[in-house]
Amino acid sequence: MAIHPRHRYGLEFDQALLEKYDRAGPRYTSYPTAVEFTPDFDAGSFRRQTVLSNAGNRLRPLSLYFHIPFCDTVCYYCACNKIVTKNRKHAADYLRRLHREIQMMGYLFPRERVVTQLHWGGGTPTFLSTQQMVDLMGHSRRNFTLLDNDEGEYGIEIDPRALEADTLDTLRDIGFNRLSMGVQDLDPQVQAAVNRIQPAELTFSTLVRARALKFKSVSLDLIYGLPLQTPESFSKTLQLVIDAQPDRLSIFNYAHLPQRFKVQRQINEEDLPSAETKLAILRASIEGLLDAGYVYIGMDHFARKEDDLSLALENGSLYRNFQGYATHADCELVAMGTSAISRVGDCYAQNAHDLEDYYRLIDSSQLAIQRGVVLTRDDLIRRDVINQLMCQFAIDFDAIEKAHGIEFEEYFDVELKNLEAMMADGLMTSGDRQLLVTPKGRLLIRNISMVFDAYRQIDGDGQRFSKVI
Repeated sequence: MAIHPRHRYGLEFDQALLEKYDRAGPRYTSYPTAVEFTPDFDAGSFRRQTVLSNAGNRLRPLSLYFHIPFCDTVCYYCACNKIVTKNRKHAADYLRRLHREIQMMGYLFPRERVVTQLHWGGGTPTFLSTQQMVDLMGHSRRNFTLLDNDEGEYGIEIDPRALEADTLDTLRDIGFNRLSMGVQDLDPQVQAAVNRIQPAELTFSTLVRARALKFKSVSLDLIYGLPLQTPESFSKTLQLVIDAQPDRLSIFNYAHLPQRFKVQRQINEEDLPSAETKLAILRASIEGLLDAGYVYIGMDHFARKEDDLSLALENGSLYRNFQGYATHADCELVAMGTSAISRVGDCYAQNAHDLEDYYRLIDSSQLAIQRGVVLTRDDLIRRDVINQLMCQFAIDFDAIEKAHGIEFEEYFDVELKNLEAMMADGLMTSGDRQLLVTPKGRLLIRNISMVFDAYRQIDGDGQRFSKVI
């Protein structure tokens, strides 16, 4: 039985429940998560999966991801795979290898597989010169079938501090139609504390210019939980952002993990807001965005009602990948560059994280894949369940049974029993062969999803993940 689309809307902030369930857990941009990838999966494993992916009567479209790891300054909160340098010559060395990888990857997929989604992430993709960006997109077009119209979802992460006068014009000319821009916080003291000085005027003038160039969507990223933030200071940032009316907005929880990310050790822990303050910031932000007419997409994402993400939530075509929520659920993801993760066939495949390893493999004409996983039948079933939860706030028993040939209540007997405490707390309701996440359960969707995560049931290790709130 189909899930009524109106069910996917609504959000209720219940502080007592958020405090009760605030534990560490995956963000489920994949299932199994990357911590389950192993070096037993190599380039040969990936090639075998591409053969299977290319077989059959229907060739699925592709989504391309390119990781550009360079930044010219370091933000102290950052947990991305990055290379901090002001020497632009490093980009030329990297791009030479990336061009070679594009050739090798393009050879594995027939040209009938059209690229309907494309994304450059980082790092800071706009670290590249405009000519380097033109060349990279041109090389991609020669090796993959990119759309010549504006119907695809072609996005890039930009840093307004790293733009030349004609950068946005160039990006639009070569096919990008969506921008994602990091803001984090507009308060000057907070910016200084995290080493990201970015004047509000620069941020908003960049947004205005993007609209003039007819970019279809501009997304801004904010972070709550940074040093020196208060509910009052962050509300000022949020109001300025709301006034600018970005199409999409993400408000991420800062995960302070200095034992894993050395750069975070430069943050003064005494300046970090308390858990209570973080919850107050989150609550005010949610209320402000909903009052301003934004739709809660899920996790930390909001969008205007007319945005494609909101429409995908409405029609049930929303899904998650390594860039977060996306609208092209039928794509297979081919990812290139250091640490990039592909999703092809029934596998995930990750490139070498270390730059020297990446260079060594590409220079020897090998794919840069160093680890990954082939999904079992159980993985595929649980991935579909978790994706329904993350993207529809519901589980449709009939849909899972039809797709995988199981009897849902029997297969997930243990999980359904484990959900009873959450049901009693009002996070979910059941009926008509469905489980529905309530408005007060939606901010805890990661907790609910973990019930169906067989790997978390085995080791329960939350040390490798951020807190859910």
